[in-house]
Amino acid sequence: MLVIHHPDQARHDVESVFRTGRFIPHFDRAERYRIFLDAVTRAGHEVVQAPIAGLEAITAVHDPAYVDFLKGVHARWMQRPDFGPVAVPSVHPTHRMHRRPTDLIGELGWYSNSTTCPIAAETWTSVFASAQVAIHGAQRLTAAEAPVYAMCRPPGHHAYADLMSGGCYLNNTAIAAQLLTSRFGRIGILDIDVHHGNGTQSIFWDRADVMTCSVHVDPNAGAPLYAGHADEVGGEAARGCNDNQPLPRGTTDAPWLAAIDSALARLRNFAPGALVIALGFDAAEHDPVATFRITEAGFAEAAARIAALGCPTLLVQEGGYLSPSLGRYLQSFLRGCG
Repeated sequence: MLVIHHPDQARHDVESVFRTGRFIPHFDRAERYRIFLDAVTRAGHEVVQAPIAGLEAITAVHDPAYVDFLKGVHARWMQRPDFGPVAVPSVHPTHRMHRRPTDLIGELGWYSNSTTCPIAAETWTSVFASAQVAIHGAQRLTAAEAPVYAMCRPPGHHAYADLMSGGCYLNNTAIAAQLLTSRFGRIGILDIDVHHGNGTQSIFWDRADVMTCSVHVDPNAGAPLYAGHADEVGGEAARGCNDNQPLPRGTTDAPWLAAIDSALARLRNFAPGALVIALGFDAAEHDPVATFRITEAGFAEAAARIAALGCPTLLVQEGGYLSPSLGRYLQSFLRGCG
């Protein structure tokens, strides 16, 4: 399988985030990139470095003002002598507040819904490289070849068009899917990260040419909390083009695979020209967050069922926290792709 990566993806490496009233180890450390790269190298896959291109494919999905903000916010932050080395929002607008401020702290809160997206000196470099990996993966995908794996990190499926969320800054899955519409027409997205792809859902909510399907933990029992319910089926212009299958905490292989089968049936009827898989391993049984209990065999079987759809497929890496088993989950999934 062709694997796309870029070494700049490891330059963003914030140690901790503020959650549950305390600082905890960040769930997305640079070590994830190195584990994934080692796993695909040892498995003998063809590994290529993505070229660094421009912003056109990114701003086709994201608000240009938001992208400009991401590029420059850390430099602005460091001009304030009383601020720490990492930009972290401390205020956020609610549904009662509708005007974007020009104050730096207010603007940071405007573009973020939590404290889980800290911005350090190298964050934009890594986020931009991660998006370029997704872009090059989409460019390399053809109808005749095996799936392409875009080894993205930081992840992206929680990022909205103008909002960072859940450790995600640019929505790599959405950027790739948008790019593929010009070559393949209708695009299907299947998100199997344990958390709902709320940013991806929002971006394509009113799009009838992109079907978004997500199999994830019930938002009443886990992040992202505010989206991912089964009755969210798409906007007025795209009713039925969004499919959510929330599952309870502790879900094991059989019900998880059944939900994936249901999503694949929806996608088969949609008849996409190409498929994008938002690939998360945080559903794994040994993941430290311990939300689902999916085994290595379960990931391999999911990959085989996805491959049986017979669609040109781009795999875009999303979540999966640090554990001794993380590389093996990736290897199992890629083997299952055939």
